[in-house]
Amino acid sequence: METTLRDKVEEVLRTVYDPEIPVNIFDLGLVYKIEIGEAGQVLVIMTLTAPGCPVAGSIMQEVNDKIAAIPGVTTPDVRLTFDPPWSKDMMSEEAKLELGFL
Repeated sequence: METTLRDKVEEVLRTVYDPEIPVNIFDLGLVYKIEIGEAGQVLVIMTLTAPGCPVAGSIMQEVNDKIAAIPGVTTPDVRLTFDPPWSKDMMSEEAKLELGFL
């Protein structure tokens, strides 16, 4: 099975962690949208667990840098939104289990 650019983006997003929570941002449900353009543009719309997150800038930069390093990506575009606000319901089952919510 061929690995798509979207698969690669999801894979690197699973290597980014909020330093306060031992679960990656993808499984935490912080990634709302991934769009892949035909010329290798990658748009990621994501949120944080709280608007006042002290590491917002570093997490956004890490996401941008890791996506930019994927072969085939021409333009990473990482955007932050708080609409809708993040909630525990957005986490994967694995993340809920890891954090003791199940």
